[in-house]
Amino acid sequence: MSVQIRTVTSQSDTNDFIDAQWLFYKNDPNFVPPLKMDRRKLLNKKVNPFYKHAEMELFLAERNGAVVGRIGAIVNWNHNKTHNDSVGFFGFFECEDNQETANALFESAAQFLRRYDMTAMRGPLNPSMNDESGLLVEGFDSPPVVLMTYNPPYYADLIEKAGLAKVKDLLAYHLHNEHYLSDKLQRLTNIVRERNHVTVRSVNFKNKQQFFNDVNTLKTIYNAAWEPNWGFVKMTDEEFDFLANDLKQIADPDFTLILEIKGKPVGFALGLPDINQCLIHNKKGGILGGIWHLLTKKKQITYTRIIVLGVLPEYQKTGVDAVLYWDLGDKARKKGRPYGEASWILEDNVMMNRALTTTMLGKVYKKYRLYEKGI
Repeated sequence: MSVQIRTVTSQSDTNDFIDAQWLFYKNDPNFVPPLKMDRRKLLNKKVNPFYKHAEMELFLAERNGAVVGRIGAIVNWNHNKTHNDSVGFFGFFECEDNQETANALFESAAQFLRRYDMTAMRGPLNPSMNDESGLLVEGFDSPPVVLMTYNPPYYADLIEKAGLAKVKDLLAYHLHNEHYLSDKLQRLTNIVRERNHVTVRSVNFKNKQQFFNDVNTLKTIYNAAWEPNWGFVKMTDEEFDFLANDLKQIADPDFTLILEIKGKPVGFALGLPDINQCLIHNKKGGILGGIWHLLTKKKQITYTRIIVLGVLPEYQKTGVDAVLYWDLGDKARKKGRPYGEASWILEDNVMMNRALTTTMLGKVYKKYRLYEKGI
């Protein structure tokens, strides 16, 4: 029987859309089940401020009444204003190993995007570049770290045979504290600190007003430091606050750092404990099970993900970023987390890739791909 495409129109449909993800990872030891509560929050157009400047339609593929695939189609108006283009997006892609099913899903997404006059489709983004991004194409031998994607290897074939081609790769670097925390690097960072009057402090999580002030500081630096990057779209105040409140639940103040020069904030770094090392045991994705595994297995976390590290453009060639690299690694070492992942990095971000290979002695161990085709 041929595949049928059903549009998600109700909460029950949304639950089916979320639950569908589990169908494609049976017996996969590297699959980390997401928390279903977080997925509902991410997709909720009344709660997530992303949808104040975006449109989204979700689709389920079914055969004989059974779900065999899913996809989301997204129009991000702020992206189009920023880049002066008409690119739509797809995300949340899951599919059986069947080209007919994949083609039907992509065509349904394309039809939705055409209604808004989009001329190209890019992805996967879940649902934007500020969320989980890219399709894993290299590095299937280990689980994803926190807030990174994972998928079966055959997805790349389905996407490419549906007519999409690579537009950009996103890189993930494996780091080992003991490899790059050398006496030489420490001496160099000390020179940079003294020469530039650098101080580094943690974000204040305990004082509500100070946390609010620090979040505003991070927001200003983030939007300025990343603006030149390909595909970047500034986060609105509501989006940034929404994300900050979410990350506050898992972030460690010791790894949420603001770098100041003569008292002026010019850079920041955020390293998250890899809670996926706990959540991989939470097979059903329930919140109570997730909390239980986080509480009982937190001490087993050996990875830190450097999710954000940026410096204002006018200070990017002063070497102050090395101070943040050192401080994150030193704190991770003291907490018994020898390993890290810096992700994701645009493949053509020359400065960041050079720093990660030469300063932090990192190695690319996973690649994620964004695809695109005209519609």
